[in-house]
Amino acid sequence: MFRTLLFLSALISGWTFADTRTVTDSSGRVVEVPATVERVYAAGPPASIVTYMLAPEVLTGWPRAHHAYERPYIAEAYRNLPVTGRLTGRGSTANLELVIGLKPDLILDFGSIRSTYVSLADRTQAQTGIPYLLIDGRFENTPTALRLLGDVFGVPERAEELAQYTENLFSELDTFLAEVPEEQRPRVYLARGPEGLETGVAGSINTEIIERAGGRNVADYGPELARQRNLVSMSIEEVLDLDPDIILTWDRQFYDQVYSNPLWAPVRAVQNKKVYFAPSAPFGWIDRPPSINRLMGLKWLTGLFYPDRFQFDLETEVRNFYRLFYQVEVSDSDLAQLIAWSRY
Repeated sequence: MFRTLLFLSALISGWTFADTRTVTDSSGRVVEVPATVERVYAAGPPASIVTYMLAPEVLTGWPRAHHAYERPYIAEAYRNLPVTGRLTGRGSTANLELVIGLKPDLILDFGSIRSTYVSLADRTQAQTGIPYLLIDGRFENTPTALRLLGDVFGVPERAEELAQYTENLFSELDTFLAEVPEEQRPRVYLARGPEGLETGVAGSINTEIIERAGGRNVADYGPELARQRNLVSMSIEEVLDLDPDIILTWDRQFYDQVYSNPLWAPVRAVQNKKVYFAPSAPFGWIDRPPSINRLMGLKWLTGLFYPDRFQFDLETEVRNFYRLFYQVEVSDSDLAQLIAWSRY
């Protein structure tokens, strides 16, 4: 520990930025950041995605290595960035020596704004001397977050383009859903993991996409639990009691066996063949992680929930989104593979 502190102290000494300005992040922290940001360390997967979408050239690396099936959907110039680990969330793998060694101008976290994340940001900034921004990653904050980060990264025009896309999408869905009574909205369960028995509670960042797309999350335990936890473990008996109309999953192992598993057979969604596999390349359409990538899943889910009333060309939508946000042209074969199991 003593040697680590000496190492950090040596690296931090003399760490100054010639020109700076102050930015107020989503937690209310006032942070002094460089006027020109050229290197950003993403504290977790959600932050790496929003940074890549806005200004990929400033991203120091990815929190994890990409799987082979994910790589075609990321611009070639950025597929092989180094694996830099993560400071936040499940399975944190980075340490402060590694972060400082990358010499970022800024550390960015994007997602939930909770006291644990605020404490981590304060502690990390104090120990490293590197500015650390914590930005709210919920859907409702997306346009604001894009514009704020676009300004920080020096790409305001790019940020405005993505923010306007987002606002137009929200407006389109709001107009449609305004005419759908609550009692006519499907009851939906998100099945996470190979057993399908982990889910996100209603109101959590992991499942807010369900409500935003016009569904009702059956794992509704009230706002108090949602403020404390994003994910909960379920028993099959609890799922049977909830009896959802629709089941969503991004776990292929669960999807491949759910229709043949006798434990799941009594569930309404299984009986009616309404278990749907969400695409997850290069990042999930509904979660995994809960970042800007979920925008692609919003329109897809609304069409899935209301196939007779909300229709659009999925292939065109995917091509346009991937071109704009991921900066990649999707080939016909990659497109077919991506959406093979997502048809209604």
